[in-house]
Amino acid sequence: MDGTVLPAIDVDHLQVSYGSQQVLHGVSLSIASGEFVAILGSSGCGKTTLLRTIAGFQKASGGSIRLSGRDVVNVPPEKRGMAMMFQSYALWPHMTVLGNVGYGLRLRGVPREEIRARVASVLKMLNLSGLENRKVTALSGGQRQRVALGRALAIEPQILLLDEPLSNLDAKVRIQLRSEIKSLQNQLGFTALHVTHDREEAMTMADRIVVMEAGRIAQVGTPKEVYDQPASPFVASFMGAENTISLDVTPAGSGVQIRADDGSMASCIDSVPIGAVTAYFRDDVASLEDPAARIDGSIILPGRITQRTYPGGYYRYVVAIGDRHFSVTDDRYHELDRPVGLRLPVASLHLFPTEQTKGGLHA
Repeated sequence: MDGTVLPAIDVDHLQVSYGSQQVLHGVSLSIASGEFVAILGSSGCGKTTLLRTIAGFQKASGGSIRLSGRDVVNVPPEKRGMAMMFQSYALWPHMTVLGNVGYGLRLRGVPREEIRARVASVLKMLNLSGLENRKVTALSGGQRQRVALGRALAIEPQILLLDEPLSNLDAKVRIQLRSEIKSLQNQLGFTALHVTHDREEAMTMADRIVVMEAGRIAQVGTPKEVYDQPASPFVASFMGAENTISLDVTPAGSGVQIRADDGSMASCIDSVPIGAVTAYFRDDVASLEDPAARIDGSIILPGRITQRTYPGGYYRYVVAIGDRHFSVTDDRYHELDRPVGLRLPVASLHLFPTEQTKGGLHA
């Protein structure tokens, strides 16, 4: 042995088709032992299909799946050494909490007393002690999801797969369970692969994020990398940079000059594409200034405030610039219909050659 540590999950050029429709187009992904990875993407991007194929519930049409070096592409789900939490909880309504959490152990022939002991230990971890004999139909949504998590953890899996398990819960319980699942993963050391469409959920739970688009991986990186350095217009938009503006970039001395359609310009020494570009930016990087202001490293676009809301802690404005509308957050109160300058710090813009963008511009 050369001492090489094998990935807990190694997906290599995985292809999946539903009939004649190809859903996954050669997906490759390696996940280290003990790592928490979130698969993020919009509906229909293939994220749940990828998870179900790794679990063994969906058959691959090409490529390989290795778990700690063992090829499992043709191995049934129950022999893959992993557990799965479903969006629907998938609990047995006629069973008690004890029956549900111990179900997987009973299938594996574990003696009754050992099942009771292990279930008691799991329920203590999940703050469900004392509920062993209660029917799951008498529990709250958050308690049911903890029971589903307990059932998954009771078999002591090396890998836990999570298919949007928190999407049916209210916001407060969802945030609490995020923290609990991540804490248990750190404590127990299992590898976790979590499918979600919730950006904040992925950002707060995962060591790495996989962004999927149309059956392919668009980007893999830490939450900070994917958020601050999106690899494509799609990733930038999906990670919240939904405002766009057309700019023109020309060489100037040791850097570049960036010009907007209305003549506003700024200089930059960073490496950016030359020519026609589309800038993507989030609400929180823009700010409101005097329309006549000139600030180094920023483009200031003259506009007018058309809407103002107060979601709490700050104001959210809509600024009209020509026939375009941009959303921006600002701590200060501004009157409606007031002329303002929309300040865009160049360093906070995600610039892509305009020919890369699809479906036109949107704000």
